[in-house]
Amino acid sequence: MKPSATSNRLTGGLLVAITGLEILSVWASSTMAETVLPWLIILTTLVLALQVRAGRYLFALVALALSAALIATNPDWRDIMHRGLMTAAFITAFFTALATLRSVAETSPAIRASGRFLAQQPPGRRYLALTIGGQMFALLLNYGAIALLGSLATTSANEEKDPEIRRHRTRRMLLAIQRAFTSALPWSPLSFAVAISTALIPGTSWALAVLPGLVTSLLLAATGWVLDAAFKPKLSAPAPVRQMPEGTWALMLPLALLLAILVTSIAVLYAATGIRIVGLVLVIVPVIAGFWLALQARGKADAPGVGRRVSDYAFVELPAYRGEIILLMMAGYIGTVGAPLLGPVLMGIGLDLAGMPAPLLLISFVWIIPLAGQLGMNPILTVTLLAPLIPEAADLGVTPNAIIVAITSGWALTGVTSPFTATTLLIGSFGRVSARHVGLRWNGAYALVTAVILSGWVALYASL
Repeated sequence: MKPSATSNRLTGGLLVAITGLEILSVWASSTMAETVLPWLIILTTLVLALQVRAGRYLFALVALALSAALIATNPDWRDIMHRGLMTAAFITAFFTALATLRSVAETSPAIRASGRFLAQQPPGRRYLALTIGGQMFALLLNYGAIALLGSLATTSANEEKDPEIRRHRTRRMLLAIQRAFTSALPWSPLSFAVAISTALIPGTSWALAVLPGLVTSLLLAATGWVLDAAFKPKLSAPAPVRQMPEGTWALMLPLALLLAILVTSIAVLYAATGIRIVGLVLVIVPVIAGFWLALQARGKADAPGVGRRVSDYAFVELPAYRGEIILLMMAGYIGTVGAPLLGPVLMGIGLDLAGMPAPLLLISFVWIIPLAGQLGMNPILTVTLLAPLIPEAADLGVTPNAIIVAITSGWALTGVTSPFTATTLLIGSFGRVSARHVGLRWNGAYALVTAVILSGWVALYASL
């Protein structure tokens, strides 16, 4: 059943209110916000659960069951549930803030032109161009980068008359886009991988994690590029001469300028305020989106006004993400509440994480998080479930950043292998194959090779 305009306005209003209070909590340490936010999350969950399909609201039922188990077994259940609800509030606000930039970027002719230019690159440099450009798009559009570049890539591939070349070209372009997106996760200040892991591991921040995250990103991207070049498909007939793409690399300048403004704003405000990067993102991204929206509307009589666009975003576009939002909210809550329940179970079977060698423990995250993804566990759920069980970095003899490197490596691999993530679902829809086919057939060898390489990198960084 299609949600009514009234339910859309209620949903959008709740999401905007949660975002505003989360900003107040982060920037002003407001006790009022921290008191109200948990109740707003409970109300929002109830509202969303009535609007989504069964596969989504089952997560809310699991959250309810775990809450009951926690109340029955743990005397500190109030504090733990409060942390879980605050985690859900942060995730909701982070998603809402990031979606503002995606909303504005998707209506930008300059962004579409730069994406079309990348998709039209000749075979010799197409994969590398989509990898580098895809990371830039991922920062601005999040999952929207896959939707935009995927549609442009398939449109470009469909212009090929030879069905054999068209099939290979579509697969290689889509994989380049997907791997570009996931390779940005370990370092991007706008990725959930960085935001969640740095919030859960004490002593870490994006400023400290960005350099090792860039190394992880380079390993992910370079491995994909090498494998694509090494196992280039053999054609049954000579490939035709390709036309040069429309435009020049100057089409990428608006995207590069926007990224420069974003990163500079984050760096300057971080130096001036000391507020965590994820807290800065909650304000900086919507502000940049607002200025960009005003520029788009300037001088265009037929374009909708800024007020109309903002209203449409809050009460039409945001509610359309209700399925994704309740999944992300409940993943954060379930992980936080489930960790105290899981700890005694692990001890009962004799599994003591503190007794494991640090390199082995960290390498296990590179493999456990993707394997959990095969069972339908969202990376947010897996990480929020495992993070509280990880011994202190000092007790392991490593830096907190070493834990971040391990977690974000496993998170990125989940993005290319799990049939339940948005990345594989989107790529599968564009490639007209199942998400499981994308994860295991298209990306299986890449994931195994990359997991081995990242395991070595995680062990090396932990020893530095």
